[in-house]
Amino acid sequence: MDRKWISANRLSKEYEIGVKEFVEFAVKNAKDPNRVVCPCLKCCFGKRVREDELEGHLVCNGIDQSYTCWIRHGEKKKGNINFENSSTYASTDFDTDTYEPDRVDEIAKAVEEDLRDCPKMFESLLSDAEKELYNGCTKFTRLSAILKLYNLKASNGWSDKSFTELLTLIKDMLPDDNELPSRTYEAKRILCSIGMSYERIHACPNDCILFRNEYELLKACPKCNVSRYKKKESTPAKVVWYFPIIPRFRRMYRSEEDSKHLTWHADERIRDGMFRHPADSPQWAKIDHEYPEFGIESRNLRLALSTDGMNPHGLQSISHSTWPVILVIYNLPPWLCMKHQIKHTAITKWCQANILDGEQKIENE
Repeated sequence: MDRKWISANRLSKEYEIGVKEFVEFAVKNAKDPNRVVCPCLKCCFGKRVREDELEGHLVCNGIDQSYTCWIRHGEKKKGNINFENSSTYASTDFDTDTYEPDRVDEIAKAVEEDLRDCPKMFESLLSDAEKELYNGCTKFTRLSAILKLYNLKASNGWSDKSFTELLTLIKDMLPDDNELPSRTYEAKRILCSIGMSYERIHACPNDCILFRNEYELLKACPKCNVSRYKKKESTPAKVVWYFPIIPRFRRMYRSEEDSKHLTWHADERIRDGMFRHPADSPQWAKIDHEYPEFGIESRNLRLALSTDGMNPHGLQSISHSTWPVILVIYNLPPWLCMKHQIKHTAITKWCQANILDGEQKIENE
């Protein structure tokens, strides 16, 4: 199917015919025609719409011109590597209505290097990746089923208790010889080798230091002399949960699909002067100009530091003091590094800032 219409004028007959062909293709490959992922420049893959709405969005808003391989709508991506046994258990077809593909074999290959010192754990992971969910099941393995269910748990904020009840119910529904765990604890043990490690670092109650490196064995802060612990020495007064970022970055680049996403800003981004991604911003260009050796390598990561819920001076009535500090990777495509609402707000603020800057320049002149 010819994709030249994507870059054609939206008022042209060529674009109109192309939109109709795309809508027909997308609806044909969707499980529910009323919930099709919309690739228009406004929704940016963040919204599901009906068939008639999809056509209207593409005509009015335009389509992402870099979206030439319709992998989000059922088309197989060219050049995918067929891992051993992946045709049986890890389908490469994208389910446009519910789930992304399992990528179980890719996960196993990505964690292999991390588990070289734990051969038994890696063998257990491979065994779960190859073991049928129940005798005769060709769609799910034990590992892929747990991954999909646990992804639902994380996406919808289910508690461990509710997830255990769900696992128990599904296990009872499946044939008696099924391999699905019946408790959240068992599911976590199976997935622990896929996840990355974390560190619990004790902190000074007054935020002076972290009890690590040369301070690791101290029982009180060397600056304010406040005890490291609460009444019992086994209970720290304040704890930082640290997730090391280097192993996570390294694992992303071990994945063929993820590594392509990390260079999307250089390889597939449209450069037409429109602000669709942080890479289109003047700040991004400024970093490239000031640090040319960094900017010339597209695999270098651009990170944003964000946090929420901080109450440093006790001004809010909320006494809870859990402060999540999150790193966002801006190399990724907009549908992976930003939600639609966040992206819209960021673009609005950027436009307002540029308008104010322009007004200031006019006044100075």
